[in-house]
Amino acid sequence: MATRVHVGMETEMNGNGETDMVKNNWKERLVEFSGKVKRFPGWLWRTIWKVGREDPRRLIHAVKVGLSLTLVSLLYLMEPLFKGIGTNAIWAVMTVVVVLEFTAGATLCKGLNRGLGTLLAGSLAFFIEFIATRSGKVFRAVFIGVAVFLIGTASTYMRFFPYIKKNYDYGVVIFLLTFNLITVSSYRIENVLKIAHDRFYTIAIGCVICLFMSLMVFPIWSGEDLHNSTVRKLEGLAKSIEACVNEYFNDSEIKENQEKSSEDPIYKGYKAVLDSKSTDETLALYASWEPRHSKHCYRFPWQQYVKVGAVLRQFGYTVVALHGCLQTEIQAPRSVRILFKDPCIRLAREVTKALMELANSLRNRRHCSPEILSDHLHEALQDLNTAIKSQPRLFLGSNNNQATNMLALAAAHAAHHNKQEKDSHGVSISSVKTDSSALREWKSKRVNEQAKENERKVLRPQLSKIAITSLEFSEALPFAAFASLLVEMVARLDNVIEEVEELGRVGCYKEYNPEEDEIVVKCEKPPVDVTKNQLPTHASD
Repeated sequence: MATRVHVGMETEMNGNGETDMVKNNWKERLVEFSGKVKRFPGWLWRTIWKVGREDPRRLIHAVKVGLSLTLVSLLYLMEPLFKGIGTNAIWAVMTVVVVLEFTAGATLCKGLNRGLGTLLAGSLAFFIEFIATRSGKVFRAVFIGVAVFLIGTASTYMRFFPYIKKNYDYGVVIFLLTFNLITVSSYRIENVLKIAHDRFYTIAIGCVICLFMSLMVFPIWSGEDLHNSTVRKLEGLAKSIEACVNEYFNDSEIKENQEKSSEDPIYKGYKAVLDSKSTDETLALYASWEPRHSKHCYRFPWQQYVKVGAVLRQFGYTVVALHGCLQTEIQAPRSVRILFKDPCIRLAREVTKALMELANSLRNRRHCSPEILSDHLHEALQDLNTAIKSQPRLFLGSNNNQATNMLALAAAHAAHHNKQEKDSHGVSISSVKTDSSALREWKSKRVNEQAKENERKVLRPQLSKIAITSLEFSEALPFAAFASLLVEMVARLDNVIEEVEELGRVGCYKEYNPEEDEIVVKCEKPPVDVTKNQLPTHASD
């Protein structure tokens, strides 16, 4: 009896304990939620401030969108305008929301695509309606269905054309939407012509407001964004190289920062370069739609900026590999690195200076300095070459014959070991093969295959271990990779300089003047076929 009471009391206590735990969990969650609610205003304000501080133009664009929506809302709010347009005014609001983009080039591209698609679709729909109305009701339905099928199929297939997809994909989508709305609606609605007119007018009003806001009110140019991003990429690569070399030759041991790679300044410098392909192509496309708004009204070759970006990505891959040398498992000893510290740092400094000079020349829209590749760069290369040649034992070793003999001994030892193992298993084809037993023959082949596999497994780790531990130059291999990447960087620097100089030549940049007393413009007109290859031809040009 006492035992039952004890068990019941224990059960009751356990039940109360679980209830208390549930209540405590709810209290903790409630306290945590109330803490998040209290911290939310501060987090929201910090996020708003951070986004606006990174690019103040975002606030300007937000104000422009709000003002544009207010203007098109007057079509609803003002009675005379609403009586003239009616409920179709909602298309103007939709146009502003869809068309008004961050840059003027993007707004022009989408606005003209929307207007052109709407105009062509309306014209074609009225032509089909004109033919359909002269026939019977059944034939009219069949004719409209066939027309919708053919136009939809052809338009969708045209979207796969590279030039159409790149420049007019949005216009084709609007063409399909408008054509189907008008054509299919005309079968049931009598006054479809008036509805189409009203919609076209409201879309035109929305496009005009968007273009006015983009081109006249604090315009944001895609070409300027592309130009400035190229300058930032050059500066980011220069900072990455400088920080990478300084960290490699730091007196302290190289820190392992793989977990914090996203916060690494070296990583930040070249990340923007590697991720810039799609951004550069999009900005170049939108810039080709923009009018000539520069000081001298030159038509800048925006596709040349894309070529510069491609060369910078090729250069950036070397910086990525150089950064990888800091995070490898096998590192050159400090005594080895200190021998080549001065020439490597001077070589990296000269490459950094060249990249910064290219960035400054692009920022000021002038040609590069004639001394961008100074004698100091060649001197640093020569000093590095001399330093490497002065330490032949680190890179060539002195016991090559000994290493070869050790590898041969390892192979012989592995073969002898596997022979003994095979003999211990009693594997002999002549002893097991008989004409009367196919099963034993199959077993002997199977054992032979397993013996060969075991031989390869034993030999492979022995050879790899000998190769890693016995060769003298293994401790200098990490630095050899680092030095070769520095030399490769100098070789690829010529390609970057060549593309930037070509950009300055075609873009009519001013000549380099150290005193900057006057602006001397040197403009060489590119051939006609080159210009056509660089930029697509648009009506806005």
